[in-house]
Amino acid sequence: MSTHTQNTHAAPVRNANDIKISTRTLEFAVYVAAVIATIITATVVGDDGSENGVDVFNASQAMQYITFLTVGLMVARGLAKAGNRVHNTHA
Repeated sequence: MSTHTQNTHAAPVRNANDIKISTRTLEFAVYVAAVIATIITATVVGDDGSENGVDVFNASQAMQYITFLTVGLMVARGLAKAGNRVHNTHA
């Protein structure tokens, strides 16, 4: 005689059309790492005497690169959401 147990807790069913919260995605983690790396690089580069007092990577350039990264993240999130749209054919 075999005993058969039934699990009363159903696994949560995830809709295939769900999109992760943007802060829980790998692209957001890479974005944050790139912004931090840009800030650190702008702070460190150009501080020694080998550039003859010229800041070769200044705050203005760093902000420009951070803006590019931000626009890239927004485009990537927009594409993720646009590609996940449900097309309802039933009226």
